[in-house]
Amino acid sequence: MDLATEYLRDLAERFRSLRRTSERAAAQVSDDAFFAAPDAETNSIAINLKHVGGNLRSRFTDFLTTDGEKPDRDRDGEFVVAPGETRADIEAVWADGWSALEGALASLTPDDLLRTIHIRGEAHTVLGALSRSLAHTASHTGQVTLLAKHYAGDAWKTLSIPRGQSKTFRP
Repeated sequence: MDLATEYLRDLAERFRSLRRTSERAAAQVSDDAFFAAPDAETNSIAINLKHVGGNLRSRFTDFLTTDGEKPDRDRDGEFVVAPGETRADIEAVWADGWSALEGALASLTPDDLLRTIHIRGEAHTVLGALSRSLAHTASHTGQVTLLAKHYAGDAWKTLSIPRGQSKTFRP
């Protein structure tokens, strides 16, 4: 297996892991907690999911052929819960973004990695754009996890190795 093929395989797995982590964290909170923000400057779980979904849809729809900032994207709207917007609505935006990403990743070949794509008119290699998106998604996954853990409180079920049990996970 060559390095480029392994990178694409590993990247897809890293993205899948981030998606699973965010979804498992969000599933542990009530609808009230899903939409709650600790303060006016902190995004709720809902806003984080809506933003990531919108970002992924924009970046990865027609990934190799159109600018990653689509004309129909309402980025500012991703940071607002509209009146009547439900958890199911937010989860649909989230799923739509992941669908775009997964389709784009499945279509890429090793030869695509050094191609140039554009985001807001700025040139990026495919490799750079993918790494940028992974880092962006990871930062929001951390926010979702922290908020979910906070709101779930004592009912929180860890998403990784429980505290005090690291030794049981050593080979």
